Amino acid sequence: MTDSAPTAPVVSTGLTRPLPALLPQVAPFWTAGADGELRLPRCGTCARFRHPGESVCPDCPGAELTYAPVGPAGVVVAVSVNHQMWLPGIAPPYVVVVVELDDAPGVRLTSNLLVDDPAEIATVARVGLAVTVVFDHQDDVWVPVFRPSGEPDRPGLVREARVVPRAPISDERFERRSVLSGLGISAVGRRLGRTPVSLAVESSLAAIADAGLTRDDIDGIATYPGPLGAGMSEGGVAALEEALGVRPTWFHGGLDQPGQSGAIVAAMLAVAAGLCRHVLCVRTVWEATYTDYQRRGLVGGGGGRLEGDIQWRLPYGAASAGTWIGLAASQYLHRYKADREVLGRIAVNARAGAARNPYAVYRDPLTLDDYFAARMISTPFGLYDCDVPCDGSVAVIVSAAETAADAPNGVVRINAVGTQIAERPSWDQGTLTHEPMVLGPAAHLWTRTDLTPSDVDVALLYDGFSFNCLSWLEALGFCGFGEASDFIGDGTTIGLGGSLPLNPHGGQLSAGRLHGFGFLHEAITQLRGVAGERQVTGAEVAVVSTGGGAPGGAFLLTRDA
Repeated sequence: MTDSAPTAPVVSTGLTRPLPALLPQVAPFWTAGADGELRLPRCGTCARFRHPGESVCPDCPGAELTYAPVGPAGVVVAVSVNHQMWLPGIAPPYVVVVVELDDAPGVRLTSNLLVDDPAEIATVARVGLAVTVVFDHQDDVWVPVFRPSGEPDRPGLVREARVVPRAPISDERFERRSVLSGLGISAVGRRLGRTPVSLAVESSLAAIADAGLTRDDIDGIATYPGPLGAGMSEGGVAALEEALGVRPTWFHGGLDQPGQSGAIVAAMLAVAAGLCRHVLCVRTVWEATYTDYQRRGLVGGGGGRLEGDIQWRLPYGAASAGTWIGLAASQYLHRYKADREVLGRIAVNARAGAARNPYAVYRDPLTLDDYFAARMISTPFGLYDCDVPCDGSVAVIVSAAETAADAPNGVVRINAVGTQIAERPSWDQGTLTHEPMVLGPAAHLWTRTDLTPSDVDVALLYDGFSFNCLSWLEALGFCGFGEASDFIGDGTTIGLGGSLPLNPHGGQLSAGRLHGFGFLHEAITQLRGVAGERQVTGAEVAVVSTGGGAPGGAFLLTRDA
């Protein structure tokens, strides 16, 4: 650590970056380059540097932070070469990196690596590269970026993440007070051109009928993520209630939950507390149609300066979760000496499952050769590592356990949930060996049950990107950290007849991005024994994970006795 860092040069990259709003709490970071310095918040009590934008020290409660200069040297601990055009002013290929700073232990910056010759990107952009900061000056902002320092490669300080879940506070299990009694799905496809509310109503009415109920029986509504735009919601509770007219006694919706399945957990809590008996839980997406509208100039637009968490990534062209998660995947592949084949096996297995699923968007065969031949998106992810945006809606009815005998199609029992945040909820400051915010809920799940991973008959694991799925496999204990390549092998283990059938419906990589709820739909279908040609023989226990960046969530579901 130093109180006077050497000055760093200002460069012109020729990029037109989206720029942050220079609010008082972050302006010293974004303007320090005018003096050739990199500045970070630092605690006056413990003298530790913190991530840009923090205002209080978590180790010294109440201690405020002030900006101080920090040395320019660091090491690349994660890297992703972006080949996809996300922002009009930042043309691919370009390199996004996570850099550990030498003089600020524990602090990482997401940034760009400047490589003079684009032909050398593949060899220069690597984990372990020693770098130094320079500044890209645009308007009133000096954006910190990095270039190779010429020093020898060296390891960073990234450690293998391990979490210790909290023990249950009692032997009571609220999970046992509710059941999953109804299931519905709308039409699913690419660019259906339908309103999201119509999709939500279609799945909702199907779920209500499947549970043997009427709209008058529904006394609760829970949605995820509430009235979020950009094709990610039907409009939340208000839009759904207006369309169905169910007049609930309790409702819930929002983004800050343990994954998309947080809506299910909230419904279970409401039922366990006696607030309601039958809760309609809905997840609706219409991303494919919304993207089409964007391209046609019918929606979107905007502009203005960036605020909040996105300001630390978007100026660097890190506009997609594919890049953010690709960075973690790069650290994993480097640390465990793995290669892309393990990701390819997950993608090929997903397509094999989708071929048996009438709801799947893509059902044509996919080989490992096809996987490697596909265009790159954001390394190490190619086209088939990425989920498929679609339009569709899934609805699930959470009912009081005492009503189980009334469900005409039977019920699925909830054995345990995993919801704990046990690691720093950040894309770059916490866990970097796996997808962040997965390890906590995975570990927490097993504290609430007597079952173990060996009892699981079918795994429905979130695969927004292939690496998400790998992270859940290891976090849930189906294999050790760094052992996924050996566990998956040639793909037989995770195939329909393998010891751990994985996403037999095709997951989000091939069936379509129903954003978490597609996995719940498949789990319930499997445990009911009605999955047709993709049915896992004798499936009695299913593990389900949702997430994708928000604090994740996990369920252990069982067939009704």
